[in-house]
Amino acid sequence: MKNIRTISFVLILGLCLAALVGCQESTQTEAKAEENPQQPIIIQGPMPIEAENFAAKLENVEEEKSGNFLFYKGEVNDYPVIVMKTGKGMENTAAATAIAIEKFDPAAIINQGTSGGHDPDLNVYDIVLGKRTVNIGSLKTTHLEDGEGIAPKEWIPMDLMASEGSAGEDKDAENIRYFEGDEALLEAANAVKGTHEEGKIVEGTIGSADVWNNEVDRIQWFHENFGTSVEEMEGAAGAQIAKAYEVPYLGIRTLSNNKTNSGEYNPDTAAANQEYVYEVVKQYISTQK
Repeated sequence: MKNIRTISFVLILGLCLAALVGCQESTQTEAKAEENPQQPIIIQGPMPIEAENFAAKLENVEEEKSGNFLFYKGEVNDYPVIVMKTGKGMENTAAATAIAIEKFDPAAIINQGTSGGHDPDLNVYDIVLGKRTVNIGSLKTTHLEDGEGIAPKEWIPMDLMASEGSAGEDKDAENIRYFEGDEALLEAANAVKGTHEEGKIVEGTIGSADVWNNEVDRIQWFHENFGTSVEEMEGAAGAQIAKAYEVPYLGIRTLSNNKTNSGEYNPDTAAANQEYVYEVVKQYISTQK
């Protein structure tokens, strides 16, 4: 009887120890999960019309504000997604991107919204995937004396990242700087092209600057010399900051107008673009899981 009691005690002790180890492992796993949560995907939109349609699709949404920047933190298919309203312009976008990266450590960033067409073969509702993004406001003028006028078609690109010295004097800086779109994001975007029925989707070059170009000859000059498909006022700034942090980045821009072929402005393009980007995000999430 004594032996039976001893054996029973040992078995019970073993089961208790196993349960204790299991609880410890479970606690450690939960702690690791808290320390290493899933990295969110960040969707950027400059204006309310370019952000709020997507934000409305999020589940379990919480709002957070930092400076002038508004973050809608939620989920898509149980995966963390943050929609951020960056405000218009290069400075706003650069600051918003840096803040978002520091605060949330994202897996990827998609900058999306409307744009003006530079390519006469593209129409309103067409979408450009940013195979490349370029700052078309970083330019150096030629030297002309007082009274000799201005020659904007002679201006040359100025790569501000090419030199630690004066980019204005360094000949190595007189080149166009392109930021390449992330290949995995491009693959996801191409995989769901069929979901956008209002227009076609192409890979191209997105031009960005704190300038609104309405001169058709000027637009054509950028298209011919920089290869731009569209122009907007944010993408290249976000791409530059994302590259500095080595965060995957892609611009996705719909044409809301195109002066090169008389395509009239249509604000409904912003919502249509977000519907497509939502499909891109779901596709990208499926690869992350």
